[in-house]
Amino acid sequence: MAGAVSLMLSTLVAPSFAGNDLPDLGTAAVNTFSLEKETQYGDAYMRVIRSSAPMLNDPVLSQYLTELGNKLVAHATGVKSPFSFFLLRNDEINAFAFFGGHVGVHTGLFLNADNESELASVLGHEITHVTQRHMARSLEAQQKSSPATIAGMLGAILLTIAVPQVGMAALATTQALSAQTKINYTRQHEQEADRIGMQILVEAGFDPDAAADFFAKLASRYRFTSKPPQMLLTHPLPESRITEARNRAAQYPHRRIADSLDFQLAKARVQVRFSSYSDNAALDIFDKQLKQHNYSFQSAALYGKALALMRLKQFPAAEAIVDKLLQGDDDNLFYLDTKTDLLLERQASTEAIALLEHQRRLKPSSQVLNANLANVYIEADQAPKAIPLLEEMIFLDKQNPLPYQLLTAAYNKMGDKAMEHFVNAESLALNANYPGAIDQLNYAYRFSEDKPLQLARIEARIRQFRQAQKLFDELKK
Repeated sequence: MAGAVSLMLSTLVAPSFAGNDLPDLGTAAVNTFSLEKETQYGDAYMRVIRSSAPMLNDPVLSQYLTELGNKLVAHATGVKSPFSFFLLRNDEINAFAFFGGHVGVHTGLFLNADNESELASVLGHEITHVTQRHMARSLEAQQKSSPATIAGMLGAILLTIAVPQVGMAALATTQALSAQTKINYTRQHEQEADRIGMQILVEAGFDPDAAADFFAKLASRYRFTSKPPQMLLTHPLPESRITEARNRAAQYPHRRIADSLDFQLAKARVQVRFSSYSDNAALDIFDKQLKQHNYSFQSAALYGKALALMRLKQFPAAEAIVDKLLQGDDDNLFYLDTKTDLLLERQASTEAIALLEHQRRLKPSSQVLNANLANVYIEADQAPKAIPLLEEMIFLDKQNPLPYQLLTAAYNKMGDKAMEHFVNAESLALNANYPGAIDQLNYAYRFSEDKPLQLARIEARIRQFRQAQKLFDELKK
C-alpha cells in the first residue's frame, strides 16, 4: 500500500496554475498580452467554469468532440498551444473560445445541427478566434485606457464565461472605447473568423456550404423571437453575413460530403441523456425515425432507441438492440460504453471486464475504454487494478476531472484514506475550490504520519493552494 501511495504522489504532476506559475490576476495594466499569459488566464478561467457551469464529463462525447476539434486544428495556421474542447450541458445554441485554446460547446449545438459539417463549421469559427488571438487583441487595443479599465475587463471576461448574464453587464460597464468602435472591432473579428474558419473547414474535408446553411437555419428559426439564443447575441446574423458565407462557399469546388455515423450517434446520445426531452418523448423521437425511415443511419436511430429504453428501465430490450449493433460494429465506442452500462445494471461485471480488457488490448490508449474498465474494476471490488489505468489517464490529460473522481472512489474502496483525500484535493483544485482542497490535504496529512516524504509533498501542495486562493481573491476585487 505504501508503494502505491508513493507512486501516486510522484505521478500526479502539479497543475500549471500553482506556485510560481500562477498568473498575476491582479495586474492592472496589460502592456503585452503574451501567449504565456493567455495560457495562464485560460487555466484560471477553466477552473471557474468547472466550478460554476454544468460541465459534461461524458467520456464518449468528450472523445468524439476532441477528435473532431483536433481534425480541424490540424488544418489551422498560427496554432501556438494545444487546444482543449469541452461540453456544457445546456440546450442553448452556443459555442465560445477563450485564452489558452479552450473551446466550449453547448449540447444544444448537437441538438440543432443536422450533420457533422454544420457542427464543424462552428468549431472552425471558434478555433480561428483562438489562433488569431482575438480576445488578446481586443485587450491590447484598449492599452490607452486606464489601468483600472483593463483590470475590470479581465475580470468581466471571467464573469462572462462563468455567468454570461452578469459578465456581459460587467463588460459593458468597463468599456473605455465608444460603443460604435467596439461594435466595429467585433465585426472585424467575426469576419476574420468566418473567412479563416471556412478555409479550415474545407481543408479538413467538410462541406463549405455548412456554415451558411447553419446560419440561415438559425436566422430563420429565431427571426421573430424576443429571446434569441446566446450564440446569436454574441455572433449576430444579419442577412449580409449569411450572403457572405454563401459567396465564400461558392469559391470552393462543390462536393458531396457523406454524413458521419459518429456525429449521429453523438447527437442521439445528447438527445436522450443530456437534453430536456422527457423519457417518453426521447423514445418517440427514435420510434418515429425508424417507422418512417427518416434517418441518416439506421444504426444511430436504433442506438438512440436503446438509450431511451434504458431511461425507461427496459434494460433487456435495450441490450438486445445494443448486442445487434455490436454484431455489425464490435469496436464502436458508443456501443461498448452503453453495453458496459447494461452489464453493470445486471451485475455482470465479469462479462464487462472480459469485454473491455479484450477491446483495450486493441486500443490501449482509448480514454473511453480505460474509464469504463476502471469503473467496472471499482464496482467489482478490484479497485487496485483501476489505479494504473486512471494514473495513465491523468498523465495524458491532467485537466480531466473524471479520472480524479474515479481515482478517489478507487482509494475509498481500498481503504487508503491518505490517497483518497490527496486525490480528492486535486479534484477540488480543478474547480478552484482551494479551501476545500486544503482541507482534504490536511486530512491526508493526518493519515500519513509515518511517511516523511509524503508529508513534505502534502505541505508543499498546501502552500501552492494557499497562493492560488490569494490570487483568486485579488481577481474578485
